[in-house]
Amino acid sequence: MRQQSILQVVVRGAVIGGPRPLICLPLVGDTRDTVLHEARELAALRPDLLEWRVDGCELVENREACLSLLQELRGCIGDMPLIFTCRIDLEGGMTKIAREQRLELFVAAMATGNVDIVDVELCNGLQFIQAIKERAQANNVKLILSYHNFTETPSEPFLYAKLVEAQNAGADIAKLAAMPNNYGDVLTLLSATNKARNEIIQCPMVTISMGAEGAISRLAGGLFGSDITFAVGLQPSAPGQIPLQALAGVMDVLYKE
Repeated sequence: MRQQSILQVVVRGAVIGGPRPLICLPLVGDTRDTVLHEARELAALRPDLLEWRVDGCELVENREACLSLLQELRGCIGDMPLIFTCRIDLEGGMTKIAREQRLELFVAAMATGNVDIVDVELCNGLQFIQAIKERAQANNVKLILSYHNFTETPSEPFLYAKLVEAQNAGADIAKLAAMPNNYGDVLTLLSATNKARNEIIQCPMVTISMGAEGAISRLAGGLFGSDITFAVGLQPSAPGQIPLQALAGVMDVLYKE
């Protein structure tokens, strides 16, 4: 039996932190048409969640166009839970967007009722995070606070501290993703996840070791306390993502109730 979160997050009936990790598919299209095509195709696969990486869309700096597309996107996916992510360029964002512009986009998107979860990086700072947190609570939107390192896997104490930082900053879900340079780095991330789950982190977590070496974390991370794993949609949003069907098959074995 896997280690479940003490606290659980429920969005549109999906339980994050429950008996089985959830599978999320990313939408990373660069135009309105490709985003909507992805949405129709991926919604038909029935993942647990979808994530719109709006930073990859050419409309990202046009707020009204983004909100219009968000409305169309919701129409395509129905009642499927949606994570709204405008990733900062410092942590893998596909477009460099001014701080205030990102904040305004998050706030406007949450007010539409079409977003269930937003993903905001810890490196934005407490003032930015608090502004997002206040609007998220007002609109019944859940908050992921995240850390990403596409170069290396920091030490176990560092990773553990990042999860604690996210929880202390008010995250509903704490997230970290790091790039391994060897299989020992993968063990470091899984060990930090296990330690955090057993010692201090009460909210759901998402912990990912990226790249080919880290693939096992996407399959078995839930055994150590990670509550969401990301699979390939029509295009990957991070290195090492596994096709949905392959991931779901392994999870059926690992997390059989």
